[in-house]
Amino acid sequence: MARRHEDTPIDEILSLDEHRRLLLVESEQLRAQRNEVSKRIGRMDPKPPELLDEMRQVGDRIKALDTEGHAIQENLNSLLQRIPNIPRDSVPDGADESGNIVVRQEGEPPTFDFEPQPHWDLGPALGIIDFEQGQKISGSRFYVLKGKGAKLQRALIQWMLDVHVGEHGCDEVYLPYMVREQVVYGSGQLPKFADNIYHDAEEDYWLVPTAEVPITGLYSGDILQADQLPMRMVAYTACFRREKMSAGRDIRGMKRGHQFDKVELYKIVESRQANDELERLVNEAEAIAKGLEIPYRIIQLCTGDLGFAAVESYDIEMWAPGCDEWLEVSSCSNCADFQGRRANIRFRPEGGGKPEFVHTLNGSGLALPRVMIAVIENYQQADGSIVIPEVLRPYTGFDRIGG
Repeated sequence: MARRHEDTPIDEILSLDEHRRLLLVESEQLRAQRNEVSKRIGRMDPKPPELLDEMRQVGDRIKALDTEGHAIQENLNSLLQRIPNIPRDSVPDGADESGNIVVRQEGEPPTFDFEPQPHWDLGPALGIIDFEQGQKISGSRFYVLKGKGAKLQRALIQWMLDVHVGEHGCDEVYLPYMVREQVVYGSGQLPKFADNIYHDAEEDYWLVPTAEVPITGLYSGDILQADQLPMRMVAYTACFRREKMSAGRDIRGMKRGHQFDKVELYKIVESRQANDELERLVNEAEAIAKGLEIPYRIIQLCTGDLGFAAVESYDIEMWAPGCDEWLEVSSCSNCADFQGRRANIRFRPEGGGKPEFVHTLNGSGLALPRVMIAVIENYQQADGSIVIPEVLRPYTGFDRIGG
């Protein structure tokens, strides 16, 4: 936790655990005493009133110990569920994103013979993004995609799904956008990020912040067979986040919204498969940026910037010339057995034996709308039009917006 720069109450957890153990020992000793005395009383006639009264007092003390122990256990569980995963030794140390390392960069930011415009100017000028109407119907951080803009995003989603299913061998799943509370706990989003997730208190449904959450829930409580692993899945969902954690960040345009679309990659594997699957996961996400022919780079996250459930992560960032910055479009993470334990997902090794917890990995493949931003800004032309990337043209049915 020190490597993560987390202020985690380890001392309080250890103290509570010690107290809980002492209560348990006393409770077990009193139960043993009560059982022994009860047997003696059973052989007595008449029953000694003072002994019966003593056993009633013992029973009251056991109840009090159990009540106190239960309260401590609940408090302990709440604190334990707020502890993030343990970073691998190979993860670079760092307090925040400034400690991240650029592993490699593919392609150079393009040069223009005109001043490149940001998507928040290009989109409205072409009539494909309407920020004013989004704010009118839903408030800040919402927008409306129109006409060819809406079709471009739909084309991106369909193309990404087709690549991951057809070329990467993933199984597509379509998931509910609302899940039960225990599913959100299992993936590691609760209790730490409760303030950032939309919740219908009356029905106790939680809107998914990412497809990682319902996919984790698919196999919660299950024991899989070794020959089922590795499982490689892909899912498109809308995602919903309150974005309280983005306070102080640049939120212009479509960069950060309460609702956004995402294609998610998810792996369920044995521990020995996890390293190879993380490399494969990064390659699969990277293939989308490569197919769009947009400059991108791979970033290894330092300990202070790791996600809650991750032991190791690599981000993919695409260049946005209008925004003049690199935008994160995927974070590929190895969560080891963290989610397997929380969601109780196990597998039975080949040849039998005691079930073991699975390891899970996840990453965007990729996340909208930042991919939309990268496409709009990298493919803009001097006349204000946008050329459609070649791989998307069979999906859009047109090769240009505007012009």
